[in-house]
Amino acid sequence: MATWKGRLQPNPGALNPEQREQLRNFKVQTRIANEKYLRTHKEVELLIGGFFSDTRMNQNQLFIHAGYFTQSFLQEKRKGEEMTKS
Repeated sequence: MATWKGRLQPNPGALNPEQREQLRNFKVQTRIANEKYLRTHKEVELLIGGFFSDTRMNQNQLFIHAGYFTQSFLQEKRKGEEMTKS
């Protein structure tokens, strides 16, 4: 594949039509499975929502993104949010 500004360009000749259809079906099924998972695991919604809420207020985005999910107080913080939402 050729690169363009660091990105790979699609190569339509790399997959035959049957393979492209299989790949498309796989992507659709994966998206459906991901959506079902997110709907049944509300804690993920709380984590992601808290992450975006916390990062909007801080200018040092790279530092926040790198360490956010490893913070020791995160679990307690999200439990409190979960209890207030239910």
